[in-house]
Amino acid sequence: MRLQILASAADVTADDWNAVAGTDHPFLRHEFVHALEVNDCVGERHGWLPRHLAAFDDDGRLAGLVPLYLKDNSYGEFVFDWAWADAYERHGLRYYPKAVVAVPYTPATGPRILTGPRRRPEVAAALVALAREWALAEGLSSLHWLFTDDRDTRLLADQGHLLRLGCQFHWHNPGYRDFEDFLSTLNSRKRKKIRRERRQVAEAGIELAVLHGNEAGDRELALMHEFYRSTFDRKWGHATLTGGFFRDVARDMGDQLVLVFAYRGGEAVAGAVCFRSADTLYGRHWGCRADYHSLHFEACYYQGIDYCIRHGLARFEPGAQGEHKISRGFLPTPTWSAHWISDAGFRGAIGRFLEQETPAMQAYIEDMSGHSPYKTTDRPDHGQAALDRSGRA
Repeated sequence: MRLQILASAADVTADDWNAVAGTDHPFLRHEFVHALEVNDCVGERHGWLPRHLAAFDDDGRLAGLVPLYLKDNSYGEFVFDWAWADAYERHGLRYYPKAVVAVPYTPATGPRILTGPRRRPEVAAALVALAREWALAEGLSSLHWLFTDDRDTRLLADQGHLLRLGCQFHWHNPGYRDFEDFLSTLNSRKRKKIRRERRQVAEAGIELAVLHGNEAGDRELALMHEFYRSTFDRKWGHATLTGGFFRDVARDMGDQLVLVFAYRGGEAVAGAVCFRSADTLYGRHWGCRADYHSLHFEACYYQGIDYCIRHGLARFEPGAQGEHKISRGFLPTPTWSAHWISDAGFRGAIGRFLEQETPAMQAYIEDMSGHSPYKTTDRPDHGQAALDRSGRA
């Protein structure tokens, strides 16, 4: 087996990359990762330098991948380690640069050790070892695997990584016939609230339309990019995704890009960006030209729920955080990350911090679960992993 560090997704072909990553999980496709790179969404300017790990069979065939980035900041990760960085600085140590295994700007759980079915244990172990050896050789403070799925979380825990528990709010579809069928499972107060919010949008003269990437023209894509940028311009940060990125993923990923437009008087006034797999819708971005009562809930939540029901998708993951999602049918769901810390003293300190944070997060998840809007007998299985006191999945 030959191991290599790739400075770009372009160092392997899309067919070879997708042969181990698959094409169902949208954010791990070569087309998505490459579009970020060639459209200046990652790179030195943003502090996301691609250093993808690759394993090749003896015959030169790609056997495994890890999407890894060298970071000089913690922007766009959604697993917040600012306090760790501050502690390093107070002790005269450098926290940056560090490395993350992640999808930039995308808090969506998925596989991070990408392999085909052949030699999975061997290839996965070699890639995890390479990541740690490379981080040591580069003098990095730490290596962080973000939003890992259950299989990778267990593997990384077995290899000595520290686990960190987080929480998002996801919607699950047990097989609803339509949106009204979903509403019928909610308690009366929440059901009336959602109907009122949807009615307020309609009474404002706003109509909603859903387009897939392969149905959107240059005008629609430019509009959606404008909406995306407007949120950052008004609130915080800077918009990292470019118009070229939107055009590339629409062209290359087709119906895996899902765009929700809101029109008033024939003019687009707001939009939401989603991606989808065969069974999951992922809400990612939203923007608007003016404030309309409840339009955010309609475009970002209710249209997504309706889309999942109509297309038979099992889950809707609308992004990070947001307790307000509970009353709209989204229930708390654990997320995981795994962390390797180079300095032994800080490794122990962070380990002790996680020993306190994990039961607190477990208690938070349990408390939020108690606020479910569903009738007791109609409460769906929201996929919460079993948690023990050590924080293991």
